[in-house]
Amino acid sequence: MGRPKIPRIICGQPADSCFKPNGTPMSQLEQVPLDPDEFEALRLVDLLGMQQQQAAVAMQVSRQTLANLVKSGRKKLVDCLTNGKALITSELTK
Repeated sequence: MGRPKIPRIICGQPADSCFKPNGTPMSQLEQVPLDPDEFEALRLVDLLGMQQQQAAVAMQVSRQTLANLVKSGRKKLVDCLTNGKALITSELTK
């Protein structure tokens, strides 16, 4: 059994819960879930332009944890864009 996940500070919300290719019904698409902490890491680093150390402090995680979140989030985004999959974001609770 792994360690319990440390709570992370998540301030941003996705505009929509799903992004998918045009013209293909959702039922025919593979769905890739983007976790709330991956979304927040991408928002802070890629959208707001924070350094990873600053973003890690804002999320109250280690810099390495933040780097892992950014890496996994980017991989999911590129997989969806390249292979025509739907990106599913879960609703965040504050």
